Amino acid sequence: MNATAGLTPFEILARYERLSLEHASDTRERMDAPGLWRGIGYRVGPRMLVSEIGEINELLAMPPLTAVPGTRPWLLGVANVRGNLMPVVDFGRFLFDERTPQTDRARLLVVRQGGGSVALLVDEVFGQRTVDAEQRRAAGQEDDPRLARFAEQRVGEGEQQMAIFNMSRLVRAPDFRQAAA
Repeated sequence: MNATAGLTPFEILARYERLSLEHASDTRERMDAPGLWRGIGYRVGPRMLVSEIGEINELLAMPPLTAVPGTRPWLLGVANVRGNLMPVVDFGRFLFDERTPQTDRARLLVVRQGGGSVALLVDEVFGQRTVDAEQRRAAGQEDDPRLARFAEQRVGEGEQQMAIFNMSRLVRAPDFRQAAA
């Protein structure tokens, strides 16, 4: 039977990446090392964030949108993604009340929520990031109150710090779930 049957395109790519990396010397041991955490890095406004790789189902370029009247300013509209309607949220506007510019680097992060998926518009995506146990022990507390309810820790050094953003907390947040104005 086909090993990729029933997987999303993102899951198929992640599987292919894992299989190809297994052929590199000692990569498998590093990927399966205890305490190793993998995420997707992205930028929202001036802030670098990273979310667990399993929380992001897909990365998309911005599709055409249909506006939805009577909604919060951060809900840009709905998009038809392969026959499924998906709400599209301006993530910068939701978090920081600042519009996300729609440039050629902007991407949508598709995240599952109860009853479907939601797409979050971010300034750019940096790809996979790995955080080891040592970095987690040295992590600082997130001090921006706009992020602290979704991200407790910051990892990295200097200007390369990333907040570890929990998408599960986001999709359960009452203000995120209430998009009606």
